[in-house]
Amino acid sequence: EYTIDVFFRQSWRDERLKFDGPMKILPLNNLLASKIWTPDTFFHNGKKSVAHNMTTPNKLLRLVDNGTLLYTMRLTIHAECPMHLEDFPMDVHACPLKFGSYAYTKTEVIYTWTLGKDKSVEVAKGGSRLNQYDLLGHVVGTEMVRSSTG
Repeated sequence: EYTIDVFFRQSWRDERLKFDGPMKILPLNNLLASKIWTPDTFFHNGKKSVAHNMTTPNKLLRLVDNGTLLYTMRLTIHAECPMHLEDFPMDVHACPLKFGSYAYTKTEVIYTWTLGKDKSVEVAKGGSRLNQYDLLGHVVGTEMVRSSTG
């Protein structure tokens, strides 16, 4: 198991929310944000996820005049990491963080990397604080998962 603190950003377009006004980008407060559809993203290998709420919910929702929404939230995620310790202490582990839609199928919601696979995930310099391990890098990928409900 591992714990990771992230700023999880999602963006999508809703043509119904297009507007024409003096502002190009409209920040939405948490009350308005609760009235707008947001993706039901969850972490497949997550054991527990916590959204930060001190002193207010650590969320940001912005609406661009073309109907694009940017949704950012700060999360602490506890996720499963399968470890095989046959070569301990010289072993290497890959700890995935897999996410997707909880209820929607691929015909309804498709996740894509906004800046492409190479630039969409950033690890802050000095951001990996692991007592017993070194973070050697990260790999970004895409995978379609089929469940019994679609």
